[in-house]
Amino acid sequence: MTGVPEQVRSVSLDLALEGTSPHVALPGAAHPMASALAATGTEPWLDTGDRGAAASAWDPEVKALTTNNTLVNQVIQSGALDEVIAGASKRLRAAAPGIDDGVLIREIGFIANARVALDLVRTFGVKVSVELHPAIAEDVNATVAWGRRYSAVCPQDFIVKVPMTPAAFLAVRKLSAERVPVNFTLGFSARQNVLAALFSRPLWVNVFLGRLNAVVHDNEVGSGANVGERACLASDAAIKALRREPGGPPTRQIAASIRDGAQVRALAGVDVHTAPPKAFVQYLNSDLDPTTVRPYESILLPVDTDLDCAVLWSVSPEFEAFARAAGGQGADVRTPGDLVELARSHGINDLFREWTPDERAEIRADGKIPVLEKWLPGATLDDLMTRAALESFTADQATLDDRIRGLAC
Repeated sequence: MTGVPEQVRSVSLDLALEGTSPHVALPGAAHPMASALAATGTEPWLDTGDRGAAASAWDPEVKALTTNNTLVNQVIQSGALDEVIAGASKRLRAAAPGIDDGVLIREIGFIANARVALDLVRTFGVKVSVELHPAIAEDVNATVAWGRRYSAVCPQDFIVKVPMTPAAFLAVRKLSAERVPVNFTLGFSARQNVLAALFSRPLWVNVFLGRLNAVVHDNEVGSGANVGERACLASDAAIKALRREPGGPPTRQIAASIRDGAQVRALAGVDVHTAPPKAFVQYLNSDLDPTTVRPYESILLPVDTDLDCAVLWSVSPEFEAFARAAGGQGADVRTPGDLVELARSHGINDLFREWTPDERAEIRADGKIPVLEKWLPGATLDDLMTRAALESFTADQATLDDRIRGLAC
């Protein structure tokens, strides 16, 4: 997946950079509620690849937008890039006669993803996250190669989203050392993010809090209230503590998968929020006094679940020792297996489960919210949720790839 001919990469880059974005009138003054949120130290980002949806929720306090395989797929399925896809196919075939269909589809997916993101950069003048193809999530070299390629399209404003796998910890470490801005995505617990910060040193990590509440609710083991919020706040506190250490990582915490305006307020003070436009507008239009929006004061929120979720917000001394050892021994951790073995040597046996192809297919078939009785207690909740999220993106990517195939092959 890394051996793409130079002429193909060159044409893909040219195609990615083509296109313009019509002017969109945006508000000049910040909404009082947006200003109040920013005053707590939170950067609001909008979670959408749809320029119109972003414009409808825009505020000058918004500092970035984020896309992913699901959101880009929505744009592709709308037909908005059909001409781009067909034209890219002709150009790539002319540059590389006999190009393999799989390579062609991957290249056009890269072009489409970059075009969606560049449209947002040009329209709103902010940074935009672009996510890698999930098929390379277990490949260190491919992740590094494609991370570099995306960053090269728009070095000042593209943030590369890399899904959390054992291989990705090594790939993100290398990209971060090269100063490629990485949003290390699909995290669900404080401990995952502590390891990411100490070993890989990305600029951002995530807790997908809405999915955590949903997995409790949908599996009927409680309402799910505050499960994701508590995990996110615990991770934010841990990341901020690491950042304050001498030589500490530059990593910042993202509260991701926000579902409504109430969560925006509850998580005020977390470094970054990624909220869909509807949720952000709901927050802006709430009838709250802006002066009541304050940074969170406690991570000990009451949670409503019968499920043992402590792994989401607890970082044991043994785990912290492992994470610090991993950070200190980074040069000696050369493969995903090395990282897994280092974890085992510190008694951490529940983080990197080896999912079989059949298990991955079953999780993918169940959707982004896994059926807990199938996997617990054989897996841990954070590792399971990361795998389910990656499989859901894999399913959406397959749909995207199929549309490209129909137009290009």
